[in-house]
Amino acid sequence: MKGLHIIADLYGCRNSEMLTSSGKLREACVAACKDVGLTVLGDHFYQFDGLDATQLGGATGAVVFAESHLAIHTWPERSGATLDVYVCNVTSDNSAKAEKLYSVLSAHLQPSDSLVERVWRGRDLPVKKKRLAAVK
Repeated sequence: MKGLHIIADLYGCRNSEMLTSSGKLREACVAACKDVGLTVLGDHFYQFDGLDATQLGGATGAVVFAESHLAIHTWPERSGATLDVYVCNVTSDNSAKAEKLYSVLSAHLQPSDSLVERVWRGRDLPVKKKRLAAVK
């Protein structure tokens, strides 16, 4: 399906709580998905231990929504995070929702630098109305 896939590497993230707390990360990610109008179906987040007793561990998580997914991984020892936002839809262009979701999460993490790539996925294929009717 057509959609926008935003892939980002975030460096120098200043919000250390977002990098080290899977609970805070989950709260921000799920709220951001709902706030931009995506239909959240479920999520899973995991808290890693630190490399040693002097460091807090990172977190990883994913949110699945009807329009596709969000995946995020943090590395507090490097003040970094990677973000993967893909939003698609068979009947409408949801690229603005993908951009808004990326913007909100980037604002939470507060990176000093980032490497962002945008991939437009899918083709303009005709919608098979009989098949859509059967799905409903």
